[in-house]
Amino acid sequence: MAEENCTIVTEFILLGLSDVPEMRVLLFLVFFLIYGVTVLANLGMIALIQVSSQLRTPMYFFLSHLSLVDCSYSSVIAPKMLANILTKDKAISFPACMVQFYLFCTCVITEIILLAVMAYDRFVAICNPLLYMVIMSQKLCAELISGCYLLASVCALIHLCLALKIPFYRSNVINHFFCDLPPLLNLACSDVTVNKVLLFIVATFNESMTIVIILTSYLFILITMLKMHSAEGRRKAFSTCASHLTAIFFFHGTILFIYCQPSSGTSLDIDKVATVFYTMVIPMLNPLIYSLRNKDVKEALKSVLYSKILSQTM
Repeated sequence: MAEENCTIVTEFILLGLSDVPEMRVLLFLVFFLIYGVTVLANLGMIALIQVSSQLRTPMYFFLSHLSLVDCSYSSVIAPKMLANILTKDKAISFPACMVQFYLFCTCVITEIILLAVMAYDRFVAICNPLLYMVIMSQKLCAELISGCYLLASVCALIHLCLALKIPFYRSNVINHFFCDLPPLLNLACSDVTVNKVLLFIVATFNESMTIVIILTSYLFILITMLKMHSAEGRRKAFSTCASHLTAIFFFHGTILFIYCQPSSGTSLDIDKVATVFYTMVIPMLNPLIYSLRNKDVKEALKSVLYSKILSQTM
């Protein structure tokens, strides 16, 4: 790379999803709707869990944090993405870009670890139902959640520190709709082998460890379910686990596709489509998956709505 082509960057230009002017309004409406549903559904789930006494269990404690994380990392990306779709000025300052990357990275890693914690919670609930509330005490739940956020923050901080050490860039145009690490590294003039190797190692380690925890938990759950004599017990256990496994399949599948490859053989456009799926679509689907397939959530919602109506008529 010629030295004269390298420069210190003070701002980046985000190309976004499409440069076709005719697509702007349609893209804005679609993603505005997705983001609106994401915020309302996740905040609604958090509020329902907080006000409903039926949902005061460790499972729903973790689910409320999943909704918080989903809402957070969509909010880190969506407002700027929506603004860029409609405006010609697609610039984002260097500090704002780094902050966006750090917050996004923290939220994604938190969700990766949190899904494994939720699998362990289901393992305890189904395999040790009599000791469930004893094992999954408030103290342990608080420690597990704190561990999720702390580990994610440390991992994101390591990536951020290495990204901040990149002195020069050959261009300030990012072929993406937010400040993700791979497209940033593609613009670097200096050697970023350490950054790319570390990204691969951290992503693969997090994915491997969490998937092992998830698979082990569900293996024991499956064995326990097969031993159940009650068809109703098997049905309830399967219904609860099916929701969790659906969320895991979509989220981890996309993460593996994008980050856990030594050198991506896919085009940037395919990566952008995959990234849209797990940054915008999955956060919208998670509360719908957990609520539509969950009898307890539906009953709690009916109870809250009924009490509201009753209080207004009295």
